[in-house]
Amino acid sequence: MRALVSFLLLIVFTLPAAAAVKVQEITSPGGIKAWLVEDHSIPFTALDLRFRGGTSLDAPGKRGAVNLMTGLLEEGAGDLDAQAYARKLEGLAASFNFDADADTVSISAQMLTENRDQAMELLRQTLLAPRFDPTAIERVRAQVLSGLRSDAKDPNAIASEAFRKATYGDHPYGSDGAGTEGSVGDLTRDDLIAAHAEVFARDRMYVAAVGDITPEALGQFLDTLLGELPETGAPLPEKAKVTIDGGTTVIPFETPQSVALFGQPGIKRDDPNFFAAYILNTILGGGSFESRLMKEVRVKRGLTYGVYSYLVPRDLAAVYMGSVASSNDKMAEAVQVIRNVWADTQAHGVTGKELEDAKTYLTGAYPLRFDGNQRIASILVGMQMDALPIDYIATRNDKINAVTLEDVNRVAARLLKPDQLHFVVVGEPEGLETSTN
Repeated sequence: MRALVSFLLLIVFTLPAAAAVKVQEITSPGGIKAWLVEDHSIPFTALDLRFRGGTSLDAPGKRGAVNLMTGLLEEGAGDLDAQAYARKLEGLAASFNFDADADTVSISAQMLTENRDQAMELLRQTLLAPRFDPTAIERVRAQVLSGLRSDAKDPNAIASEAFRKATYGDHPYGSDGAGTEGSVGDLTRDDLIAAHAEVFARDRMYVAAVGDITPEALGQFLDTLLGELPETGAPLPEKAKVTIDGGTTVIPFETPQSVALFGQPGIKRDDPNFFAAYILNTILGGGSFESRLMKEVRVKRGLTYGVYSYLVPRDLAAVYMGSVASSNDKMAEAVQVIRNVWADTQAHGVTGKELEDAKTYLTGAYPLRFDGNQRIASILVGMQMDALPIDYIATRNDKINAVTLEDVNRVAARLLKPDQLHFVVVGEPEGLETSTN
């Protein structure tokens, strides 16, 4: 593992600038497509795999199955039980990570060139022959249940659950992908095997690799690793209807500080106006101290340590969200100030200086995202899933700079919907009650 850490550090400090990232599209002899950034400066390769569908593929009554199944992938495969699997992975100085969210199941792998074939074989067994041993199931199930019990006492998690339900209703997006204590407790080994079959299929697969591997070697690698996966998995869910509307939902919770999520319908990633909306959000509440929300809520009035807004263009629905925390005696004022800023920006737009400052920030920060081979591989897979062109890394800042003040203000007038902005507040906020517009 020390060798792996050393190589990871080398990667961080030897990365080229974003503009120098040369992406190739390759097709394996077996027909598997992948994007590759070839870099032979160090004997190391990062691989990123994503399978579209994620926890939204849970079968009816089996909420949490995909999440639990994903957590069990590193608990043994083939002839290796959990302990033997961990020893094997450590002996190879390789790293595998597995994750599930509402839209994807993700696998990232990092391996030394000298151990690549062995690491690939271990990952192949993980994908094709996970063990799902009863003892491992109960151990990981207990971890998930512990997390769910903790969430039930966490105001942020309570707000998220309520916001999801209000926004997406009975769609899978409307509930926690980790499931409930009841649903997770009822899951059987057969449920996990079924979830595995629903997720891992070639019709929803995206692949990227970065590092010390040639296109020819990557093609052979991918055919061996992924060629035996079934062609199709479970049908993807229908699009979600965003049902949230204006108003406030207050959930009583004994705490000196209330937390809030707020949101409204958003904008899809493939919308022609997405870049204008992205810049608009940077100005409105994108996270810096220069955003309008931060200036009005924190700097001028001292109502919070931080207030943020963010676009959430998921595969099956898009929302525009934000978050804030404030003491119980100040939350009502914080909510009103946010509503006022939202409405003022919708009505009057932004200034030329705000636009130029946002462009400078966004274009300057973009190269900093490429801070490691694994990070680049993850970006490349995300680009594929969003149907972005292969030269997007080189042209993205040009697209940002091409947005005009007229574009941003037109989108502000269309996208921002003060009357549909809904707040979910968890705490004991003074002067704030549940209401609808």
